[in-house]
Amino acid sequence: MSGQEQNPPQTINTYIVYETCLMELFESCPVCKRVCDVQTRRIGTFISVQQLCPHCQFTRNWNSQPVLGSTPVGNLQLSVATYVNGASFYKLSKVFKAMNMQLCKYNTFRRHARMFIEPAIVSYWQKSQEGMLQKLHAEEKVIVGGDMRADSPGHSAKFGSYTTMDLKNNKVVDLQLVQSNEVGGSYHMELEGLKRSLELLKERGVTLDCIVTDRHLQIQKFLRESSITQFFDVWHIEKGISKQLEKAAKKKDCEKLRGWVKSIRNHIYWTAATSTTGPERVAKWTCRISTLMMTPCSPSAFIHCALRNTNGWLQATWPT
Repeated sequence: MSGQEQNPPQTINTYIVYETCLMELFESCPVCKRVCDVQTRRIGTFISVQQLCPHCQFTRNWNSQPVLGSTPVGNLQLSVATYVNGASFYKLSKVFKAMNMQLCKYNTFRRHARMFIEPAIVSYWQKSQEGMLQKLHAEEKVIVGGDMRADSPGHSAKFGSYTTMDLKNNKVVDLQLVQSNEVGGSYHMELEGLKRSLELLKERGVTLDCIVTDRHLQIQKFLRESSITQFFDVWHIEKGISKQLEKAAKKKDCEKLRGWVKSIRNHIYWTAATSTTGPERVAKWTCRISTLMMTPCSPSAFIHCALRNTNGWLQATWPT
């Protein structure tokens, strides 16, 4: 027990032990060396062995795992490992069944999640969030990014989780869970999540410099009316432009455009990553377009466009 007290259970190595090998240790009495009576009790991956010698009355109880209260640590650790790694309990049970390994029931797994894992996660998150909000309150201006993840694609989602992140430190500042029937439909969930996050930041005295979001029309309108500076996430910009380029490249006499799509996509990210002002972004982007058309860049671009003619230059024409 002294070793278990010194070492936390989660730091102790674990092994797979076969039942026959384990029972060999309890067959004979360590005092009189005679055959003993052995009884076992199993709870999921946990096994308890009670050894009794009918000759010298020697007795001992042995547990395969430490026990916290009435909960075997191994069962709880397995539930934690499954939960926090996003694994499927049903797939895990198939692996255990294939190896004839003992496993706790699904109801036990859910009870561990409800009683131990989820409360621990919520408690840790609340403490971390409190610390982050205090640090952001001390800063002059904060740049945050926000986006929503829904439980299903399209406009049929029931739940949406809106995440707000401090883009300077790349840490999540707030999470808001929104249900579609709270706001009159899934399309309105993202705006509601953003409003709740901004309200929290305002209550905690966080001063925003700007916010980076997707191109959601409701969010654009709300931020514009709230006088909050908004920037679009470059991934959404690149996705929209690439989609239009791919569509245009399928048209007659526009096949050459396909060879430039990847280059243009990379240029979008490069422009966003290396620019510090709006005019600089515009100059770098227009320089790329001018180069594709074999026309000189604007002098304000102050950029050397070193492009190789590997895909064929494009010629500007009016649509017919």
